Amino acid sequence: MQNSAVTAAETEYVAEKYFDMLFRLCLGILASTADAEDAVSETYVRYITRAPSFESEEHRRAWLIRVAVNVCKNMTRFRARHRHAEIDEAAGQAAEERDTGILESLFALPPKYRTVLYLHYIEGYKTDEMADILNASVSAVKKRLQYARERLKKEYMKGEKML
Repeated sequence: MQNSAVTAAETEYVAEKYFDMLFRLCLGILASTADAEDAVSETYVRYITRAPSFESEEHRRAWLIRVAVNVCKNMTRFRARHRHAEIDEAAGQAAEERDTGILESLFALPPKYRTVLYLHYIEGYKTDEMADILNASVSAVKKRLQYARERLKKEYMKGEKML
């Protein structure tokens, strides 16, 4: 059931509580600060206009993550159809030299692998929780996580050999 009226106080609460988490998620998927900001903004617009009644705070958080992932997927599809030059500024924001290599390797992965790595290692979700959020089976999430780890390791090792 749709909640037709999200109050300004609720919107402000959600923006303050979840901005950092949503921004990191979107940045990890899109690899662009500007695109990540746009994705978070679109997520908030959808929260204001389409948010259902939530059973708990965890339900609200999972809903926001699901919407943000979908927005990022749509943006990625749009970029694939409408080619343009990318400016990868996230690697330049790394605090240390070794962080740059891992970030470059992470951004070389497809978004579906970056998403599961982020949800598991940064947000601390278990595979069954990620399956609900990503609308996938538990076994699919486990395989994505396995492939993501393997591909991240290969990408990182490839980058290390180039140095």
